[in-house]
Amino acid sequence: MTLKENLFNNKTVSILASNIHKVYPDFDKEGFIKAVLLRFPNEELKERMTSVRLLLEKFLPDDYIEAVTVLTDSFKYFEESLFVYGSVLEYIEYNGLSDEHLKLSLNKLGEFTKYFSAEFAIRPFINHCPKSALAKVLKWSHSSNAHQRRLASEGVRPSLPWGMNINIDYIDGAKSLEYLFYDKERYVTRSVANHLNDISKKDPEYVLATLSRWKNSQKQEAKEMDYIIKHSLRTLIKKGHEKTLEFLGYNLNPRVDYSKLELSAKEVNIGEKLSFYFEAIAKEEVTLIIDYNVVYPTKHGKITKKTYKLKTITVKDNEKILVKGSRSFKEISTRNLYPGSHQIEIQVNGRVILTDSFKLN
Repeated sequence: MTLKENLFNNKTVSILASNIHKVYPDFDKEGFIKAVLLRFPNEELKERMTSVRLLLEKFLPDDYIEAVTVLTDSFKYFEESLFVYGSVLEYIEYNGLSDEHLKLSLNKLGEFTKYFSAEFAIRPFINHCPKSALAKVLKWSHSSNAHQRRLASEGVRPSLPWGMNINIDYIDGAKSLEYLFYDKERYVTRSVANHLNDISKKDPEYVLATLSRWKNSQKQEAKEMDYIIKHSLRTLIKKGHEKTLEFLGYNLNPRVDYSKLELSAKEVNIGEKLSFYFEAIAKEEVTLIIDYNVVYPTKHGKITKKTYKLKTITVKDNEKILVKGSRSFKEISTRNLYPGSHQIEIQVNGRVILTDSFKLN
């Protein structure tokens, strides 16, 4: 069973319909289920969510306030979080985004996020009425409910995967993080770190200053603060951002001798795997972040680089280590491969120290 079939199917749609029918007997449960399932065969996951929303519009009362009251009452019968509830959030997004219903809609997003995250549905409200929406976000950051606190971070992330772009200053969106970084739930602090990681792609200095201030405040436990810092800076670490590595205490010029980078082949066919290795001898005790870059040609003859993790290791003075890695060159949906000259680069503490080339056929 595919993901879309597992999340949107007769069982999950029937649960939604049955719970609505319990509080609104005029709801044509069987007609709704039949109409939804007829749409599903040729639809992908997000299309299925939208189909459920469109049919909720058809089968629920025309009056928005009355319909939202029905949905609110139905949630008392929901025993577990289901992806199909995302259609209810989408219903709020598409039908309640107006000045007339703004207060009610924002309240319902906060209420319903306990059953399915409103991180996508809140974003049109942020664009339409940023002042009111951000005030609500800030209020959620103080909530006793972890789902609402997480929404106060996740919903305003600058680069939420699959989420609508939001037209606000990222600094305004990050105000809620000042109350969330010392949260006791990893569910929340993970979102805080992902939020800062998004910002780091635009403003590394802001992120480093923020993390430094948070760490010095000692509001968060040391172990969790360390997690937030490392997870927030993961993109900058992979990029070899020097100020980030210095902030984390890494030596940018470790005294280490390296052997030649050895590749398992000088020519590789698409679909095959390339292995490589090298040796390193430390001249001091030092911690090394060892990554490798693959330099790919693009369709139009330019080049692009992708960084992959190898290991982080602390080596002793005069210790020798053998570092091995491999890369599959199977074609995947997220990356097109083009024949031609490629390079493997070994990156240690943010700096490229070894490189070799090979041909991809």
